[in-house]
Amino acid sequence: MSATAVGTEVHVANNYSPLPVTVASGEGAWVTDVEGKRYLDLLAAYSAVNFGHRHPDLVATAKAQLDRVTLVSRAFMSDRLEPFADALARLCGKEIVLPMNTGAEAVETGIKVARAWGYRVKGIAPGKARIVVAAGNFHGRTTTIVSFSDDESARDDFGPYTPGFHAVPFGDADAIAAAITDDTAAVLVEPIQGEAGVIIPPEGYLTRVREICTEKNVLFIADEIQAGLGRVGETFACDREGVVPDLYLLGKALGGGILPVSAVVGDRDVLGVIRPGEHGSTFGGNPLAAAVGLRVVEMLETGEFQKRARTLGAHLDEGLQKLIGSGVTAVRVAGLWAGVDIDPARGTGRQISEKLMERGVLVKDTHGQTIRIAPPLVIRSTEIDWALEQLRLVLESSASQH
Repeated sequence: MSATAVGTEVHVANNYSPLPVTVASGEGAWVTDVEGKRYLDLLAAYSAVNFGHRHPDLVATAKAQLDRVTLVSRAFMSDRLEPFADALARLCGKEIVLPMNTGAEAVETGIKVARAWGYRVKGIAPGKARIVVAAGNFHGRTTTIVSFSDDESARDDFGPYTPGFHAVPFGDADAIAAAITDDTAAVLVEPIQGEAGVIIPPEGYLTRVREICTEKNVLFIADEIQAGLGRVGETFACDREGVVPDLYLLGKALGGGILPVSAVVGDRDVLGVIRPGEHGSTFGGNPLAAAVGLRVVEMLETGEFQKRARTLGAHLDEGLQKLIGSGVTAVRVAGLWAGVDIDPARGTGRQISEKLMERGVLVKDTHGQTIRIAPPLVIRSTEIDWALEQLRLVLESSASQH
């Protein structure tokens, strides 16, 4: 999103907004636009708002910290950073936290850590480190990350591209094993692919990836930026198979929907390869971010939100299944996260999304025929029912128009 001042006017160019809604305020699972119209948010800022808009505990934490802030930077250590790092490391079952700001920054950090580990620990020849990734991935929009994307809209016209990546089909553990060489430092995957349409891998895939990485002395890096922190009914999507990666990449919901917070979390023998002064971020781990991040972790430690995601996700799944054959061709649900494939005879995912917006429901279209549903975890079952009724009505009306 960019803004250019022209005289006294400001023109804003929004190149990738899912829907043309300018939000003025929000609370719980609802947002209100500048004209006063309310929408039930089933997008949650790509899972950044897992705990609802303006959650009172998070707002109070941010306000209290703002009263103490003199510099929102890591230039001076604060008394919030160590408690945040300790709590997040404990939540992940790891030893070290490297705080950053955005998800893409966390992914870039994970790539650097993997390469440094490959050279300094595994003994890969300088400049030869490779990372195996999955086709259909979405890890961000930086130059390095789009270098291993197969999404033309994210990749085209941004080359030359960064080398050192090898893509294999998502969900195919045997393909990962075959792609690993002596120069492979890491395997980087999303446990569930979000942007691709909530693509859930076959059962046992993550378990096998973990086994392969251990057998072949390769790091397993899990991008849990969208899937993690309660969204799928577990703290992390890897927990669905009881798998622990070498590095967790976290973001989005870690900031509670209030500000950007991300982190890379791992053990000392992996994340500790980064030496003092080699990597950092001006605002990574700043006092405000650390205070909010700490409160997010404390909320997750109760298990309340994971339980809500499981219970409400089952309710959402039951309702979506009833739409198959009536404008929906397939449904994939993991916790309170769903990919819904729309029958082309009823319209594209974008068209259905826009019609839902007219009825006061916000979702995100992706890859032509799919809409993604990812409401804040504070949504009520009655609100889910209302949203599904709007979807049913939209699909019904679309049938008569095609």
